[in-house]
Amino acid sequence: MTKRLYRVIAAMLLAVLLILAGCAQAGKYEELKEASPPEDTVFQVSTINALLQGLYDGEVTCGELKKHGDLGVGTFDGLDGEMIVVDGSILQVKADGKVLAAPDGEKSPFAAVTFFRSDQEQQVKELADYSQLQRLLDGLVVNRNVFYAIRIDGTFSYVKTRSVPEQEKPYPPLVEVTNNQPVFEMRNVRGTVVGFYCPPYVDGLNVPGYHLHFVTEDRRQGGHLLECSIQEGKVQMDETREFYLTLPAGSDFAMADLTTDRAEELKKAESK
Repeated sequence: MTKRLYRVIAAMLLAVLLILAGCAQAGKYEELKEASPPEDTVFQVSTINALLQGLYDGEVTCGELKKHGDLGVGTFDGLDGEMIVVDGSILQVKADGKVLAAPDGEKSPFAAVTFFRSDQEQQVKELADYSQLQRLLDGLVVNRNVFYAIRIDGTFSYVKTRSVPEQEKPYPPLVEVTNNQPVFEMRNVRGTVVGFYCPPYVDGLNVPGYHLHFVTEDRRQGGHLLECSIQEGKVQMDETREFYLTLPAGSDFAMADLTTDRAEELKKAESK
């Protein structure tokens, strides 16, 4: 075998080794990408109009939700209470006001979560009511056509929340459930508000504007936020430009008429 042939074979072997090494590195890169949290993405289960219509069967487990976010809001299978996702934990505010740690196997018919990474923050004092809080948040929402994840930690002189009782089939519409919702009032508590600002064009998919939940620092009280007065606190916002929606696979969703405008129903259900 000539020296020239040796060189050709050696060059070919080197080329094969480089290609294999490159493929291995590419595979490792893809694994790293999949393992990395999808930051700046709202991951949502089902639609708000489906929930308003009474589609309360759980679709995605809490364990799966944790893979897509460490902050968020939602509800549970059968509409069994309010969901608060904070610091990677999923909490369930039952209709009797008790706050429980939701097991990973528990399912949700509607939820929205994200990995929270604050883009901006502002210290606040003496916000008299929820309307003042909304006006302050309006000033922080620079781009009204994208999503913002919201977290507020502080001392609250007054908080009013609600939860919803577990339902049985045939499920009533959400607006009927909230007609008899239990309401909780708290005074002089420390706690955390979490939730989202959603742009106006998500009407029917999510709640346009603000959708916020609250939990006390000791994780013993909470619910869907209806009213609050803040003595002092820190508002943090995370501008979120990507949106991922997973839809129910069941026949109830397939047969549902989701074309009806339910804006008035949503307003009543969110603000009672």
